Amino acid sequence: MSASLTFIAGSRALEIIRDEGLIPERVRVVAGAAGGPKWLVLGGLDRALFGSFFKNRRAPLFMLGTSIGSWRFAALSQKSGMDALESFEKAYLAQTYSRLPMAAEVTQVSREILGAYIDRDRASEILKHPYIRLSMLSVRSRNFFALDFLPLLGIGMGIAGAFNFLSRSSMGLFFERALFYDTRDLPPFFDLGGFPIHKVPLTADNMPDAIMASGAIPLVMQGIRNVPGAPRGMYRDGGMIDYQLGMQIDPDPERIVLYPHYTDSIIPGWLDKHLSWRRAHENVMRNVLIVCPSKEFISALPYGKIPDRGDVMRFRGRDRERMDYWNRVVEMCRVMGEELLESVESSTICRKVVEYKQ
Repeated sequence: MSASLTFIAGSRALEIIRDEGLIPERVRVVAGAAGGPKWLVLGGLDRALFGSFFKNRRAPLFMLGTSIGSWRFAALSQKSGMDALESFEKAYLAQTYSRLPMAAEVTQVSREILGAYIDRDRASEILKHPYIRLSMLSVRSRNFFALDFLPLLGIGMGIAGAFNFLSRSSMGLFFERALFYDTRDLPPFFDLGGFPIHKVPLTADNMPDAIMASGAIPLVMQGIRNVPGAPRGMYRDGGMIDYQLGMQIDPDPERIVLYPHYTDSIIPGWLDKHLSWRRAHENVMRNVLIVCPSKEFISALPYGKIPDRGDVMRFRGRDRERMDYWNRVVEMCRVMGEELLESVESSTICRKVVEYKQ
């Protein structure tokens, strides 16, 4: 089997995996990053993990998603997770837009995608899952970001970018974390530090808005106002603070945080994408295992890259061509799930895994 995957582990996770391989009981948290269409390369991994690897799970498994990671996990957390993932993937692949879509159009299309696999009954089902405990990150907006007024948001993004360049902690001037969580068991990341935080219980009533808010990118989508059960205000994409979850997710060094990811690096916030020096520190990655497509595998994909949000404009007026490209990538990436299971079952993951370096 060709090497479609790269396994990257923090220092403690590396010790555990080289000693005993990857066993489900060691994993307590699964992490899901922001990244828009980049998630399309992860379908094979998601199906392998939740259709096979965690099949006999009994202990709570905490799912922490931000932005599109929340959308993925809301599908996987359903009783029929594989069917829900299929419905989500199908609706996502079929999205179409006008030649110059505004935020209202993108928001409407996003609500239609969400409606393809989430309703109140399915939200209730998620909160009764026998072992999955779903959590999602969003942000409550402050200052320029509290209104959906395009010129003000544009100014706000420029100012926030300048402040963030100087200090990541300055993002607290513009956003407060919002953690929406399943109340049946407190997650290991319940006491996240570094930014003001609102901890909001997930309910069947607020789950659709919480999912929408988690992915509501400023300037691209409309914010979600007054999510039920949360402090009043405007809620937006959790990636503004937690783009790829570059913080300590589980403080227990004997537990592994499993991170199916589309790249081999961890960028803390959305505005850090072009700051090459700002990556998740080794200290917060000690018990994390990243499973991601190898660079060789990515180079063999159509156009030599994974899908991204720029594809919508890149293929403007040619939605069918974009859909064909995305569908081809999805099909090619199914092999990643097969390789993951083979690596775990044969214990070859023990020698394939490499150490995470900042």
